[in-house]
Amino acid sequence: MSHVLAAVAWPYANGPRHIGHVSGFGVPSDVFARYMRMAGHDVLMVSGTDEHGTPIQVQADAEGVTPRELADRYNRVIAEDLKALGLSYDLFTRTTTRNHHAVVQELFTGLHRNGYIVPRITTGAISPSTGRTLPDRYIEGTCPICGYDSARGDQCDNCGNQLDPVDLVNPTSKINGETPEFVETEHFFLDLPALADALRRWLDTREGWRPNVLRFSRNLLDDLQPRAITRDLEWGVPIPLDGWRERGDKRIYVWFDAVIGYLSASIEWARRTGDPDAWRNWWSADAEGKDAQGHYFMGKDNIVFHSVIWPALLGGYSGEGTHDGEPGQLGRLNLPTEVVSSEYLTMEGRKFSSSRKVVIYVRDFLQRYDADALRYFIAVAGPESNDTDFTWAEFLRRNNDELVAGWGNLVNRSVSMAAKNFGAIPPVGEAGLTEADEALLATARAGFAVVGDLIARHRQKQAIGEAMKVVAEANRYLSEQAPWKLKGADDKPRMGTILHVALQVVSDANTLLTPFLPHSAQKIHELLGGTGVHAPMPVLEEVDDLDGGPAYPVLTGDYAVGARWESVPLEAGRPLAAPTPVFRKLDPSIVDEELARLAG
Repeated sequence: MSHVLAAVAWPYANGPRHIGHVSGFGVPSDVFARYMRMAGHDVLMVSGTDEHGTPIQVQADAEGVTPRELADRYNRVIAEDLKALGLSYDLFTRTTTRNHHAVVQELFTGLHRNGYIVPRITTGAISPSTGRTLPDRYIEGTCPICGYDSARGDQCDNCGNQLDPVDLVNPTSKINGETPEFVETEHFFLDLPALADALRRWLDTREGWRPNVLRFSRNLLDDLQPRAITRDLEWGVPIPLDGWRERGDKRIYVWFDAVIGYLSASIEWARRTGDPDAWRNWWSADAEGKDAQGHYFMGKDNIVFHSVIWPALLGGYSGEGTHDGEPGQLGRLNLPTEVVSSEYLTMEGRKFSSSRKVVIYVRDFLQRYDADALRYFIAVAGPESNDTDFTWAEFLRRNNDELVAGWGNLVNRSVSMAAKNFGAIPPVGEAGLTEADEALLATARAGFAVVGDLIARHRQKQAIGEAMKVVAEANRYLSEQAPWKLKGADDKPRMGTILHVALQVVSDANTLLTPFLPHSAQKIHELLGGTGVHAPMPVLEEVDDLDGGPAYPVLTGDYAVGARWESVPLEAGRPLAAPTPVFRKLDPSIVDEELARLAG
């Protein structure tokens, strides 16, 4: 058994999340975590809302509320939506907790003590009309490296290079279109060049990563520059150094504090369990006999923060760069095992854009359609390794032709025939199993190794494809065996055998699909006469801040219960009732309706 960390990208709390967001960080991480738990691993899945930085301050000012009030609102909205989607977080928290502030400050202090955070005079952008600092990502211009005309002040999305606003050609403010003024200011920088060799040695040990992630990360090491780790901000984590912590105009930069959330959330989870050191099972590089893994899930625009910046912070804190140094009070910390980056999901051929109303929010989607219908689409057709376009026509087809006509039909006709003719799961007849019976059962049993291995290696499209092949084989078996034609008394034992085999394969396929489709998996478990929890779900709890701050909601759950990753023989005689449909068939008219909504 391994200790497996599922570290999920932190959604920014400036608005509700859309289906493009959850296709990158949400559903893939949950599929992986659910499978790993079912396979017997000790999983810790953590994340929360990212709530600091100037964008929150700017939006709060525009709405006439405080940054905390804005963050409170969207923290709850996002947590509720992720709960409805069934994402099984052990802890989904937030970056405004006092626990998070303390952990961020500890890493800052440790990096500074080891010489990896250094002061520098730099140039910052301010708004001429307000005098306020402009956040890097709120400044756009032409990339000086590749010439892309919509590069941000922190990064060019075209070539992937890290930038500073002053480097842009013809920079303008996205807030009001002004040309920013650049003034000198003192800040702290992360000495990335001093960590480059350690990063390169670590990346050279990475095996099985998606090629685009590894290639992109290695390329970044060729020209690493010191990176600002503080900003002229009013909203964020105070700088924990004498002469700085009291200042109201300087804060730790949001990109630094957000990635530390994986660690701070793990520590908060441990504190809430009553074992404050439990987080070390997933994080301590010095723990003897601990087989710990850390898998990080995000969209491709966040690769650099997880494959370069975060490992650099962990290595510098542990004293592993050219400046050496000693680990801080948290000890030497594990670097990521794998960075699992998804590509972009577009919508009807266009990039998601809330401002242009090219968007469908998770909440709106789930008000009209089932959570597992969305989860299925993301798993089977999402942006795992290539940009993918979400269209309503393709969503309709996947739902009706695959979920309803394929998987739902197999469940419905198997359970309904057994319920009608036997009232329970029938036994295998005295004649035993035929070659066809044995072959189908063997196919289903073999699926556990195949599907499980693919999920563990983050090949979820292939994994769900293999699971659906089992469903297709079972549907073919039923059509060929045609138990509905066996109407005589002498035929009933054979009918019972066929239906027993079909129901066993339904049970096995349901387990194979449980990480992908947990809501329907629970229903099918109950249709097969099962009791108790098959697919545990997250709950939203109101909790007190552990260190005296304001209360807030968290997602958590008891995931020790539920199905294991194995074929469990069905008991003959278990009562069955006539089933209700597991999936809803959608009317083709939804395509025109949704396109009309999109058109405004």
